[in-house]
Amino acid sequence: MPPHDAPRPIDGDVYVSPRHLAAATPTGDTALQPLLAAGWEMAHDDLGNLHIHAPDRRIRLGYLPEGEDDGLWRINAYEDPFGPPAWGACFNNTCPTEFVHAFTTALTRAYSRGPQAYLASPSPIREGREPALAIDPLVNRGWRASHDRRGTLELRAPDGLAGLAIPTGRLDPEKELTTRDARWQLWAGTSNDHPAWYATASTHTPVALVRAVTECVSDPAPLPRWRKDPHSYIQGMARLTPILPPDPPGPTPLDMRRLAGRRPAALPSSSVPRWSTTSGPPRPGSRR
Repeated sequence: MPPHDAPRPIDGDVYVSPRHLAAATPTGDTALQPLLAAGWEMAHDDLGNLHIHAPDRRIRLGYLPEGEDDGLWRINAYEDPFGPPAWGACFNNTCPTEFVHAFTTALTRAYSRGPQAYLASPSPIREGREPALAIDPLVNRGWRASHDRRGTLELRAPDGLAGLAIPTGRLDPEKELTTRDARWQLWAGTSNDHPAWYATASTHTPVALVRAVTECVSDPAPLPRWRKDPHSYIQGMARLTPILPPDPPGPTPLDMRRLAGRRPAALPSSSVPRWSTTSGPPRPGSRR
């Protein structure tokens, strides 16, 4: 097997399931990779925060370990690079990094298609932009929908330990960008009021980006983590399953041919013809 076809090692010794009960990985490299691979510009500030800009400066991502609150990832898009954000998304410092990676991957695709994609505000009458498309992955995987007294549509994971809250009334655009009072509120734990992790997106965030996250969050496949790192999963809620080492690969046809070429040579035959009646020479010391 060529080296580039070798399977990537699993970064963990346990699987966490369901995956919404995982937490952040130690670094955010995997979530940054799609943007950097697309040629987006990266810079650091004096505090050690990381900032990435799209080539036209209309999308900006901040990775803010030294930020003012627990909003580790903040992504904003702009119709005018010098104007207010058209939409914003936030993932806090305990949100599984894989969910951020799903968002940045979808964002990279949308940016490659132009402003008509990355500034496409949800619309119930525009094909491909219906808000319902963002919740379809959850509904299809068993999340249950309900309404509370405040007029908020909420979907809960089958185990009740994750949810998506969607306020249906008018929201303050500025608060959507700076607080958790946003149109899309995704969370894990026992309550949206005190979540183990959260992610938010404002009203005008493109549906394709929100759907990328809900697809990833509801994926039934577990996420790998290290058991000795209790900050990488939600203790007391997550199920941990040991990751078993893979079976060694069997021999390939090329291996078999090589082994066949290394067979030992046959032993030399006796000098006496097989059907001869002639006796061989007497052994030393033998008598007739």
